[in-house]
Amino acid sequence: MAASEQEPAVHVADSHDVIRVQGARVNNLKDVDVEIPKRRLTVFTGVSGSGKSSLVFGTIAAESQRMINETYSAFVQGFMPALARPEVDVLEGLTTAIIVDQERIGANARSTVGTVTDANAMLRILFSRLGDPHIGPPNAYSFNVPSVRASGAITVERGAGKTKTEKATFDRLGGMCPRCEGMGNVTDFDLTALFDESKSLNEGALTIPNYSMDGWYGRIFRGCGFFDPDKPIGRYNKREMHDLLYKEPTKVKVEGINVTYEGLIPRIQKSMLSKDIDSVQPHIRAFVERAVTFTTCPECEGTRLAPEARSSRINGVNIADACAMQITDLAAWIRDLDAPAVAPLLGKLRHALDSFVEIGLGYLSLDRPTGTLSGGEAQRTKMIRHLGSSLTDVTYVFDEPTIGLHPHDIARMNNLLLRLRDKGNTVLVVEHKPEAIAIADHVIDLGPGAGTHGGTICFEGTIDGLRASNTLTGRHLDHRATIKPAVRTATGKHEIRGASSHNLNDVDVDIPTGVLCAITGVAGSGKSSLIHGSLADRDGIITIDQGAIKGSRRSNPATYTGMLDPIRKAFAKANGVKPALFSANSEGACPTCNGAGVIFTDLAMMAGVASTCEDCDGKRFQAAVLDYHLAGRNIADVLAMPVAEAAEFFSAGDARTPAAHTILKRLVDVGLGYLTLGQPLTTLSGGERQRLKLATHMGGKGHTYILDEPTTGLHLADVDNLLALLDRLVDSGKTVIVIEHHQAVMAHADWIIDLGPGAGHDGGNIVYQGTPADLIATPTTLTGQHLAAYTGK
Repeated sequence: MAASEQEPAVHVADSHDVIRVQGARVNNLKDVDVEIPKRRLTVFTGVSGSGKSSLVFGTIAAESQRMINETYSAFVQGFMPALARPEVDVLEGLTTAIIVDQERIGANARSTVGTVTDANAMLRILFSRLGDPHIGPPNAYSFNVPSVRASGAITVERGAGKTKTEKATFDRLGGMCPRCEGMGNVTDFDLTALFDESKSLNEGALTIPNYSMDGWYGRIFRGCGFFDPDKPIGRYNKREMHDLLYKEPTKVKVEGINVTYEGLIPRIQKSMLSKDIDSVQPHIRAFVERAVTFTTCPECEGTRLAPEARSSRINGVNIADACAMQITDLAAWIRDLDAPAVAPLLGKLRHALDSFVEIGLGYLSLDRPTGTLSGGEAQRTKMIRHLGSSLTDVTYVFDEPTIGLHPHDIARMNNLLLRLRDKGNTVLVVEHKPEAIAIADHVIDLGPGAGTHGGTICFEGTIDGLRASNTLTGRHLDHRATIKPAVRTATGKHEIRGASSHNLNDVDVDIPTGVLCAITGVAGSGKSSLIHGSLADRDGIITIDQGAIKGSRRSNPATYTGMLDPIRKAFAKANGVKPALFSANSEGACPTCNGAGVIFTDLAMMAGVASTCEDCDGKRFQAAVLDYHLAGRNIADVLAMPVAEAAEFFSAGDARTPAAHTILKRLVDVGLGYLTLGQPLTTLSGGERQRLKLATHMGGKGHTYILDEPTTGLHLADVDNLLALLDRLVDSGKTVIVIEHHQAVMAHADWIIDLGPGAGHDGGNIVYQGTPADLIATPTTLTGQHLAAYTGK
């Protein structure tokens, strides 16, 4: 055969078809070597804490982002977060990584679904072009832009060096409601919750969290000079009371330092009320709920918009009406608009709204505050902007994209992931659901266990190969829950009458007590509205939601659960010293590293270097503190113990500490026996954090537990452990109510309450209540059909 007719050699540029990782040691990874095919959908499986996120997010995605950041100038990098290179020997074949994780969208009180997806921006442009009457540019329709008016003298140049002074007036129309300042609600303060009027400032009159007289706020109020700090507040005159409560920001000098004084109420509004109430610390939230009453703004009726913005309409609909519509209805309204002058804008807006529907969020409205979205809803909202992207050869990284999805919706999510792959992208997915694992081109299973028992590759290959393998994931892949032969009998009931929050249609339902009750239904059917809106605030009810655990590198399971307090007291009692010595955040801290265990060296725009403290050898405590022992162990030894070992250590003998042992036993019960007591919370996986929170709340004094999707982040094997834990809670006399999509939890329940039939205004009704067996026998609802298929009935 002639040379010209031979097969052409593969171009060298086409040979880079894998992402090659060698020697990955991030968190618990043990020198992991793996090759990941490009332009394929790869799913990473394994028990919670096995190292999936450490490999995908902590190694591959982190290095991709770091290398992109390094392409910017040193000046620009100085304004960007400094990322350290992951602990890995070789990383080759990386492409740009786009991360879609489970992190909640910022809970700013002004942030809505429309503002974070740019749908609001496009609507504002639409109304500024077509609205009747025409009131101004897009900013005139924005509830975040206030109206501004100014007047004064301006100098006009007349040529030949001549100038003329003229009076000018400047007007800018904004869409912000002037009464509520674009918040949609107005606040009324209970002044008795802010201060004790019988006391003076110096006597500690202020009862606001973090406003002690010894703190900086207290020193400003005491030294501002606007009132006498030794005079009881109840004897203030009208001006002094105004200055204390309402004074505008004013420059003053306190203790020789120039500072800004501001009245209590505007300061509280900026520091506490500008954030979503559910995102602040518990003691701040308790104060806000005690001191502040929120009512719908009487002027804008909760729309956040000024009268001018509400007066401008398109086909009888103003922008507030449009944002309040369910997105499926808004998409239909936009499709009916015929305006050639803005055709490109309408096309872009239609695509954005159709993406919401396609991704299963058509039941939301654009005015929905982002702080109220669940973890799964937030993740899918962030996916919106990527659905129509023209980018190819990009690495998309997803963290459990099926969270919060009913089995009915998972197929839709799978199609979206496959579409991203088919455009020539590499899709990496961390996932536990068998339905999502099934679409993988390539599977990488990490394990075999969690924490120190994981961090190795147990299997890589096809889904059929995984199924045939003897790994924990392979054995559970076709595992199907069975309906219990007998269910528990209810001991009573929680009555809910006339529930109508969000999309609920005046729902009446009795939730049985003394049993495991599952609340089911498609995403957006009204499950959370029913339980959180009508039941969660009652006495004796403990709610464990999807809220993220917040904690720094200094936080660990011992500090988060409160277990460290009895441990410190036990050490102090055994050695006749103060408990504070046994805290790395207090008197016992190593003076060189301030109890951090590492010393950080700041390298400006380059990633800082953390090196183990040579004085304490990373143990965080002074050498003198480590000389004190309890049953032969010092405090650093105890913090290095796994939970299971610590539970045994504190159960008997000289170290017997019942308060610590009780908490440790709960951690073992939720399957966290492998964690060390001093492991930083920042290194825990999503599933580990969920179970740590569950273990902490299990100690609460209540008769009913509400769990919102407790299987989030849990492997199929971990779900079995969770069900055993829930059974123990119910058998001890508690009532457990679970809002859940996982069929294994539904099958294990004693009672199911199914909402639907659809989402948004197509849901909000009780479509079934009864036992799982009866639901499967006559599967008339979507939940019933999927549960019947899952159990093989």
